[in-house]
Amino acid sequence: MKVSHNELQGLCRKAFLGMGFEEGDAADAADMVAWMQCLDLGGLAALSRGLDYLLAESSDALPSVLYQDGDLAVLDGHGCSVLRSSSLALELGFAKARARGLAVIKIRHCHNRQLIMGYLARLAGRGMNVTAFWRNAHEPLTEQVVGFRANHTVPEIRIYTVADVPEENEPNDGITLVMANHVDLLPAMRSNYRYDLLARHEESDLLACRDRAYLEGIEVDDTLWERLKALATRMLVEATDDSRQGAGAGTHDND
Repeated sequence: MKVSHNELQGLCRKAFLGMGFEEGDAADAADMVAWMQCLDLGGLAALSRGLDYLLAESSDALPSVLYQDGDLAVLDGHGCSVLRSSSLALELGFAKARARGLAVIKIRHCHNRQLIMGYLARLAGRGMNVTAFWRNAHEPLTEQVVGFRANHTVPEIRIYTVADVPEENEPNDGITLVMANHVDLLPAMRSNYRYDLLARHEESDLLACRDRAYLEGIEVDDTLWERLKALATRMLVEATDDSRQGAGAGTHDND
Protein backbone atom coordinates (compact mmCIF):
# COMPACT_ATOMS: atom_id res chain seq x y z
CA MET A 1 0.00 0.00 0.00
CA LYS A 2 1.00 3.63 -0.46
CA VAL A 3 0.56 6.44 2.03
CA SER A 4 1.52 10.09 2.19
CA HIS A 5 4.40 11.44 4.26
CA ASN A 6 1.93 13.03 6.69
CA GLU A 7 0.01 9.78 7.13
CA LEU A 8 3.20 7.85 7.82
CA GLN A 9 4.57 10.44 10.23
CA GLY A 10 1.23 10.71 12.03
CA LEU A 11 0.75 6.99 12.59
CA CYS A 12 4.37 6.49 13.66
CA ARG A 13 4.00 9.29 16.21
CA LYS A 14 0.92 7.61 17.71
CA ALA A 15 2.68 4.24 17.71
CA PHE A 16 5.68 5.68 19.55
CA LEU A 17 3.34 7.30 22.07
CA GLY A 18 1.74 3.90 22.52
CA MET A 19 5.20 2.48 23.23
CA GLY A 20 5.72 4.95 26.07
CA PHE A 21 7.65 7.74 24.34
CA GLU A 22 7.14 11.27 25.59
CA GLU A 23 5.27 13.53 23.17
CA GLY A 24 8.35 15.37 21.91
CA ASP A 25 10.42 12.19 21.61
CA ALA A 26 7.57 10.43 19.77
CA ALA A 27 7.30 13.26 17.24
CA ASP A 28 11.08 13.26 16.74
CA ALA A 29 11.24 9.49 16.26
CA ALA A 30 8.35 9.55 13.80
CA ASP A 31 10.07 12.29 11.81
CA MET A 32 13.24 10.19 11.63
CA VAL A 33 11.44 7.11 10.28
CA ALA A 34 9.41 9.08 7.73
CA TRP A 35 12.46 11.10 6.63
CA MET A 36 14.44 7.92 5.91
CA GLN A 37 11.56 6.24 4.12
CA CYS A 38 11.09 9.24 1.83
CA LEU A 39 14.74 8.92 0.81
CA ASP A 40 14.34 5.20 0.15
CA LEU A 41 16.82 4.43 2.94
CA GLY A 42 14.71 1.77 4.63
CA GLY A 43 13.38 3.67 7.62
CA LEU A 44 10.43 1.34 8.05
CA ALA A 45 12.58 -1.74 7.58
CA ALA A 46 14.94 -0.51 10.30
CA LEU A 47 11.99 0.20 12.59
CA SER A 48 10.49 -3.21 11.90
CA ARG A 49 13.77 -4.97 12.74
CA GLY A 50 14.05 -3.10 16.03
CA LEU A 51 10.40 -3.01 17.03
CA ASP A 52 10.51 -5.96 19.43
CA TYR A 53 13.57 -4.46 21.11
CA LEU A 54 11.81 -1.10 21.43
CA LEU A 55 8.81 -2.73 23.06
CA ALA A 56 11.07 -4.46 25.59
CA GLU A 57 13.02 -1.30 26.49
CA SER A 58 12.37 0.74 29.58
CA SER A 59 11.09 4.20 28.74
CA ASP A 60 13.10 5.49 31.72
CA ALA A 61 16.49 4.27 30.39
CA LEU A 62 18.36 7.45 29.53
CA PRO A 63 21.91 7.60 28.14
CA SER A 64 24.64 8.31 30.67
CA VAL A 65 27.95 10.12 30.18
CA LEU A 66 30.96 7.87 30.74
CA TYR A 67 33.59 10.49 29.91
CA GLN A 68 33.79 13.97 28.46
CA ASP A 69 36.18 16.84 27.98
CA GLY A 70 36.03 19.91 25.79
CA ASP A 71 36.17 18.03 22.48
CA LEU A 72 35.04 14.47 23.24
CA ALA A 73 32.14 12.72 24.94
CA VAL A 74 31.53 8.99 25.40
CA LEU A 75 28.01 7.92 26.33
CA ASP A 76 26.39 4.62 27.24
CA GLY A 77 23.07 4.05 25.46
CA HIS A 78 22.27 1.10 27.77
CA GLY A 79 21.22 -1.09 24.86
CA CYS A 80 18.42 1.21 23.76
CA SER A 81 17.45 2.31 20.28
CA VAL A 82 19.03 5.52 18.97
CA LEU A 83 15.45 6.79 18.90
CA ARG A 84 15.73 6.94 22.69
CA SER A 85 19.45 7.41 23.27
CA SER A 86 20.80 9.79 20.64
CA SER A 87 19.04 13.16 20.85
CA LEU A 88 20.77 14.29 24.06
CA ALA A 89 24.13 12.99 22.81
CA LEU A 90 23.79 14.89 19.55
CA GLU A 91 22.85 18.14 21.28
CA LEU A 92 25.89 17.73 23.51
CA GLY A 93 28.11 17.23 20.46
CA PHE A 94 26.55 20.19 18.67
CA ALA A 95 27.25 22.46 21.66
CA LYS A 96 30.86 21.28 21.88
CA ALA A 97 31.44 21.76 18.15
CA ARG A 98 29.94 25.24 18.25
CA ALA A 99 32.25 26.18 21.10
CA ARG A 100 35.42 24.39 19.98
CA GLY A 101 35.04 24.03 16.22
CA LEU A 102 35.23 20.22 16.32
CA ALA A 103 33.69 17.52 18.51
CA VAL A 104 33.65 13.72 18.62
CA ILE A 105 30.77 11.84 20.23
CA LYS A 106 30.77 8.08 20.79
CA ILE A 107 27.55 6.32 21.78
CA ARG A 108 28.09 2.78 23.05
CA HIS A 109 25.53 0.01 23.42
CA CYS A 110 22.77 1.23 21.11
CA HIS A 111 20.81 -0.25 18.21
CA ASN A 112 18.65 0.95 15.28
CA ARG A 113 21.72 2.97 14.29
CA GLN A 114 20.45 3.55 10.75
CA LEU A 115 17.71 5.74 12.17
CA ILE A 116 20.18 8.27 13.56
CA MET A 117 20.53 9.77 10.09
CA GLY A 118 17.36 11.81 10.45
CA TYR A 119 18.71 13.46 13.59
CA LEU A 120 21.96 14.25 11.78
CA ALA A 121 19.98 15.97 9.03
CA ARG A 122 18.63 18.39 11.62
CA LEU A 123 22.11 19.25 12.86
CA ALA A 124 23.27 19.81 9.29
CA GLY A 125 20.31 22.11 8.78
CA ARG A 126 21.62 24.21 11.68
CA GLY A 127 24.92 24.77 9.87
CA MET A 128 26.99 21.84 11.13
CA ASN A 129 29.14 19.43 9.08
CA VAL A 130 28.47 15.94 10.44
CA THR A 131 29.87 12.49 9.70
CA ALA A 132 28.79 9.29 11.44
CA PHE A 133 30.20 5.80 11.07
CA TRP A 134 29.51 2.41 12.55
CA ARG A 135 30.33 -1.24 11.96
CA ASN A 136 27.92 -4.14 11.64
CA ALA A 137 29.58 -7.24 13.04
CA HIS A 138 27.95 -9.81 10.82
CA GLU A 139 29.11 -11.62 7.70
CA PRO A 140 30.25 -9.93 5.62
CA LEU A 141 31.60 -7.32 8.01
CA THR A 142 30.42 -3.90 6.83
CA GLU A 143 31.28 -0.34 7.74
CA GLN A 144 28.81 2.45 7.03
CA VAL A 145 29.86 6.08 6.67
CA VAL A 146 27.28 8.88 6.44
CA GLY A 147 28.30 12.48 5.78
CA PHE A 148 26.21 15.68 5.83
CA ARG A 149 27.53 18.99 4.62
CA ALA A 150 26.39 22.04 6.55
CA ASN A 151 22.96 23.32 5.47
CA HIS A 152 22.34 20.30 3.23
CA THR A 153 19.14 18.32 3.79
CA VAL A 154 20.40 14.91 2.62
CA PRO A 155 23.70 13.06 3.10
CA GLU A 156 26.20 11.17 1.04
CA ILE A 157 26.49 7.54 2.15
CA ARG A 158 29.14 4.88 1.61
CA ILE A 159 28.89 1.25 2.72
CA TYR A 160 32.04 -0.84 2.66
CA THR A 161 32.71 -4.53 3.14
CA VAL A 162 35.85 -5.31 5.13
CA ALA A 163 37.42 -8.47 3.75
CA ASP A 164 40.05 -9.05 6.45
CA VAL A 165 38.34 -9.09 9.82
CA PRO A 166 40.64 -7.59 12.49
CA GLU A 167 41.68 -10.05 15.18
CA GLU A 168 40.40 -7.70 17.86
CA ASN A 169 37.02 -7.36 16.18
CA GLU A 170 34.11 -7.75 18.59
CA PRO A 171 30.37 -7.38 18.11
CA ASN A 172 29.93 -3.66 17.61
CA ASP A 173 26.85 -1.90 18.94
CA GLY A 174 28.16 1.65 19.00
CA ILE A 175 28.35 4.66 16.74
CA THR A 176 30.89 7.45 16.33
CA LEU A 177 29.97 11.00 15.29
CA VAL A 178 32.28 13.79 14.21
CA MET A 179 30.98 17.36 13.99
CA ALA A 180 32.82 20.36 12.59
CA ASN A 181 31.84 24.00 12.31
CA HIS A 182 33.94 24.95 9.32
CA VAL A 183 35.38 21.79 7.70
CA ASP A 184 33.63 19.45 5.26
CA LEU A 185 33.73 15.86 6.49
CA LEU A 186 33.60 13.57 3.49
CA PRO A 187 32.06 10.08 3.83
CA ALA A 188 35.23 8.14 2.99
CA MET A 189 37.08 5.26 4.62
CA ARG A 190 40.75 4.54 5.21
CA SER A 191 41.89 1.27 6.71
CA ASN A 192 44.89 -1.04 6.90
CA TYR A 193 42.52 -3.89 6.09
CA ARG A 194 41.29 -4.62 2.59
CA TYR A 195 37.83 -3.26 1.93
CA ASP A 196 35.47 -2.86 -1.03
CA LEU A 197 32.77 -0.31 -1.75
CA LEU A 198 29.46 -2.14 -1.46
CA ALA A 199 27.04 0.74 -2.02
CA ARG A 200 27.00 4.50 -2.40
CA HIS A 201 24.20 7.06 -2.26
CA GLU A 202 24.79 10.52 -3.64
CA GLU A 203 22.89 13.63 -2.60
CA SER A 204 21.27 13.99 -6.01
CA ASP A 205 19.96 10.41 -5.96
CA LEU A 206 18.43 10.84 -2.52
CA LEU A 207 16.80 14.13 -3.46
CA ALA A 208 15.22 12.44 -6.48
CA CYS A 209 13.85 9.69 -4.20
CA ARG A 210 12.35 12.29 -1.88
CA ASP A 211 10.68 14.18 -4.72
CA ARG A 212 9.21 10.94 -6.05
CA ALA A 213 7.92 9.93 -2.59
CA TYR A 214 6.16 13.26 -2.13
CA LEU A 215 4.60 12.99 -5.59
CA GLU A 216 3.68 9.30 -5.73
CA GLY A 217 3.37 8.32 -2.08
CA ILE A 218 5.45 6.05 0.13
CA GLU A 219 5.29 2.27 -0.14
CA VAL A 220 4.46 0.61 3.18
CA ASP A 221 4.25 -3.06 4.10
CA ASP A 222 0.62 -3.88 5.00
CA THR A 223 1.57 -6.09 7.94
CA LEU A 224 3.82 -3.44 9.49
CA TRP A 225 1.18 -0.77 8.95
CA GLU A 226 -1.39 -2.84 10.85
CA ARG A 227 1.09 -3.44 13.66
CA LEU A 228 1.75 0.28 13.98
CA LYS A 229 -2.00 0.91 14.10
CA ALA A 230 -2.33 -1.65 16.88
CA LEU A 231 0.47 0.05 18.84
CA ALA A 232 -1.20 3.42 18.32
CA THR A 233 -4.30 2.18 20.15
CA ARG A 234 -2.22 1.81 23.34
CA MET A 235 -2.29 5.56 23.83
CA LEU A 236 -6.07 5.28 24.31
CA VAL A 237 -6.09 2.67 27.06
CA GLU A 238 -6.24 5.13 29.95
CA ALA A 239 -8.71 7.48 28.30
CA THR A 240 -11.23 9.26 30.52
CA ASP A 241 -15.00 8.97 30.18
CA ASP A 242 -15.09 12.42 28.55
CA SER A 243 -12.47 11.47 25.95
CA ARG A 244 -13.72 8.03 24.99
CA GLN A 245 -16.33 9.38 22.54
CA GLY A 246 -13.55 10.52 20.21
CA ALA A 247 -10.98 7.88 21.08
CA GLY A 248 -11.53 5.87 17.92
CA ALA A 249 -9.97 8.54 15.76
CA GLY A 250 -6.54 7.45 16.95
CA THR A 251 -6.65 4.28 14.85
CA HIS A 252 -7.58 5.92 11.56
CA ASP A 253 -5.34 7.50 8.97
CA ASN A 254 -7.55 10.46 8.12
CA ASP A 255 -7.77 12.21 11.52
